[in-house]
Amino acid sequence: MASHQNMSAAERIVADARKHQTEREKTYRGQALKMYPWVCGRCSREFDNKNLQELTVHHKNHNHDDNPADGSNWELLCLYCHDNEHSKYEEMRFGSAKQEQDNSGGTHNPFAGLGDLLKK
Repeated sequence: MASHQNMSAAERIVADARKHQTEREKTYRGQALKMYPWVCGRCSREFDNKNLQELTVHHKNHNHDDNPADGSNWELLCLYCHDNEHSKYEEMRFGSAKQEQDNSGGTHNPFAGLGDLLKK
């Protein structure tokens, strides 16, 4: 990676954000892995040193900056369950508005004349 002096302001911001995110993740991830058994909190899949990279730390309140030392905002989830958890959260936050948009526009019914065709 280029030195800080040769980067644009935007590149510096992105690089700094990634650095801080990596440092933050190492801190809470390391703590959570020491605190909890290496088992997915949803599907109960067990992990060892060979596949530990597939076990993630999920923030229960979805705030990655809320990292209490007692681990009360964390749970260990496999990649799949973690993705599912975030999908459910996004659906809860934005789903109802999206459904209203999706249901408000379409009037075309591709099967409208099917009954008449079947009678022939």
